Amino acid sequence: MKILEIREKTVSIASPIANAYIDFSKMTCSVVSVVTDVVRDGKRVVGYGFNSNGRYGQGALSRGRFTDRVLEADPASLVDEANDNFDPFAIWKTLMSNEKPGGHGERSVAVGTIDMAVWDAVAKIAGLPLWRLLADRFRGGVADEKVWVYAAGGYYYPGKDHRKLQDEMRSYLDRGYSVVKMKIGGAPLAEDIARIEAVINVVGEGRRLAVDANGRFDLETAIAYAEGLKPYNLFWYEEAGDPLDYALQAELAGHYDLPMATGENLFSHQDARNLLRYGGMRPDRDWLQFDCALSYGLVEYLRTLDVMQELGWSSRRVVPHGGHQMSLNIAAGLHLGGNESYPDVFQPFGGFADGIAVEDGYVGLPQIPGVGFEAKSALYHVMREIAE
Repeated sequence: MKILEIREKTVSIASPIANAYIDFSKMTCSVVSVVTDVVRDGKRVVGYGFNSNGRYGQGALSRGRFTDRVLEADPASLVDEANDNFDPFAIWKTLMSNEKPGGHGERSVAVGTIDMAVWDAVAKIAGLPLWRLLADRFRGGVADEKVWVYAAGGYYYPGKDHRKLQDEMRSYLDRGYSVVKMKIGGAPLAEDIARIEAVINVVGEGRRLAVDANGRFDLETAIAYAEGLKPYNLFWYEEAGDPLDYALQAELAGHYDLPMATGENLFSHQDARNLLRYGGMRPDRDWLQFDCALSYGLVEYLRTLDVMQELGWSSRRVVPHGGHQMSLNIAAGLHLGGNESYPDVFQPFGGFADGIAVEDGYVGLPQIPGVGFEAKSALYHVMREIAE
């Protein structure tokens, strides 16, 4: 059993949309294939992965540092003999060999992308959907057959007035979502409040709307927005300040007793621990958004979930960022609270399997082995080109 090749291609997911901090006019992502010598159903097993939006493709790091470590390793050292499969934990350890601790920046994205492809291959070799494999290995077989999802959108866009924003949100409701999310912080507070009111007029009540500032605010602005948001009883107020400014987050909690969310830009279990220790996050109402594709992959994500448990947090308080099938599998297999969804943007990487509709805010998972990329035809077309 051997990994023959690891291929990477950096592809564009550019769009004219913007949030409060960045635009996506030059956004890219890495797509990775892990080609093995294992054959299932007459075909060579290939695992696929990609990184979530918001962080650029990591081809240089992948090709120049990480893939060679796996390909140069003793193949036997990467095998899980008990399960007659590859060992994602051994492969992860090999990827991170000769790396100093700390500095959880772009390398976490490169490793996370490869790790996703490894788990896809492992599940395919086992002949199981990844969510089922995870539930069997880590939760005694208990899995969620469907996952709660919310529709993320509401980006700033040239010429996008309140009517167009309302049309967008109405389309999400029409497609089965019960909660939607919009961006704030890219306009003055008064204008953002007007945008929020326009959306609530469509969705019906504030608890069906989450807002996301993408880390834009200083403490004074974060508090001003908190005061402005209180009357609307929103689903959550997301990432008000810099992701690593735990003091700001903790202070903000004293001014806003409604649910808040953060964590998508923390890329290690150590940073997750610091957030929960020092960020004033409240396990009875707040939400965590750690994204495995950006944070060293599922191997590290399992450590993050262990940290949460140690500090008294339920895994149900995690709703991962990313809006992709890998996080959906983790949510179903590891008892998370839900998953983000991008119905319209970041295609073909956003969204889930073809033919599985969102119903009453929940989506099911395909029953095919692996992450299920093959059940999303537009995405699989991109991935297959890399493997071939």
